[in-house]
Amino acid sequence: MLPTITLIALMFILIFLGIPICFAFACVSIAGVFMIGSNPLNVVPQGLFGGMNSFTILAIPFFVFAGELMNYGGITKRLVRFSTLMIGRMKASLAQVNILASMFFGGITGSAVADTSSIGGMLIPAMIEEGYDPDFSVAVTASSSVIGPIIPPSIVMVVYGATVNTSIGAMFMGGIIPGILVGLGLMAVVACMSRTHDFPRRTEIFSRQEALEISLGAIFPLGMPLIILGGILSGIFTPTEAGAVSAFYSLIVGTFITKGRIFKAIPSMLLKTAKTTAGVLFIMGNAMILSRIFAYLRIQQSLAEFVTTYLNAPILFLIFVNILLLFMGMFMEGSATIILLAPILAPIASSLGIHPVQFGLIMCMNAVIGNATPPVGVCLFIGCGIGKITLWQGAKKIFPFILAEIAVLLMVSYIPPLTTFLPRMAGLIK
Repeated sequence: MLPTITLIALMFILIFLGIPICFAFACVSIAGVFMIGSNPLNVVPQGLFGGMNSFTILAIPFFVFAGELMNYGGITKRLVRFSTLMIGRMKASLAQVNILASMFFGGITGSAVADTSSIGGMLIPAMIEEGYDPDFSVAVTASSSVIGPIIPPSIVMVVYGATVNTSIGAMFMGGIIPGILVGLGLMAVVACMSRTHDFPRRTEIFSRQEALEISLGAIFPLGMPLIILGGILSGIFTPTEAGAVSAFYSLIVGTFITKGRIFKAIPSMLLKTAKTTAGVLFIMGNAMILSRIFAYLRIQQSLAEFVTTYLNAPILFLIFVNILLLFMGMFMEGSATIILLAPILAPIASSLGIHPVQFGLIMCMNAVIGNATPPVGVCLFIGCGIGKITLWQGAKKIFPFILAEIAVLLMVSYIPPLTTFLPRMAGLIK
């Protein structure tokens, strides 16, 4: 037990010191190898290669690259205009547009960070100029960016599926209802706050011609998630191949439909994609080493015995899992949390009768909520930087939105059909 506590403590110390999570994982894995008395020259290279050697994770760079193409091609502006057309005259209209645009954008990129950077870069300054408080503008943007990795496609779902060998197509389908519920929950929070706050209301009216042009401009970008899900469900391509299809589709849309100057920016987009993918792969490789160390230390058996003894009911186990993951999300990047804990927790969940897709969505939702929670919430950091406020200011204002997301998380935890109905209807699970 002492070696395990030592490794976990070392992990948190390195994170608090500001060391990037991928290098913190590497330091802890090497320390663990020495701790159990193995030769690092044998264990470390094998573990790194084993963690990265997966056909499934090839989808990650493709989805990241597709998001970069869509963002650079001017898709963000089109989605914001389309959202404004739909709900732009509500009270606190621009805040509601922010949330709806994130829902649409999430169906294209599958990345919370990309959502915050693109949507936030456009709407946070616009909201501040329109009269919203900067901390409220940041809170809305950071919390709504969480929707991105829930509505398919989703990078964290690909990571989970590759880690525990769960159907990624089923995970994608299972994320649709929870993603919509999160969006509606955040919109409800804004609506409630608008009763006690003097939020501005837009009076902009679009002509029929303008409405038609805006709608047509959004059709092709919003068609990407339909193509991905349709292709997976029909068996035309696998989830991994869907990533390549999405990248190709984004290139075509950005070049011929939105007419963005994409080709000049392809080298920089490829560099960003490579950096993002390399970080995830390095974490996965080191997580494989840690999983072998934890197996040697019998962590999984000890946790299984603890659950069997004290948490032998699904309700109690899910309470424990949600508390653990929400706490981990405050300090650790979402993909890292999934890679580290999913191999340990998923078998226990299956033994308690919890469906793998439902448990996968629970883990993914916990992981992405962590993107908006201090002190290590990367989306909150990005939003605060755009809004030019302190992290503490953003954290105070984001609390009601986080509560709404946790409420949806509890619904997903205790109402299985929310995650299993659509995959079952599509024939992806039994």
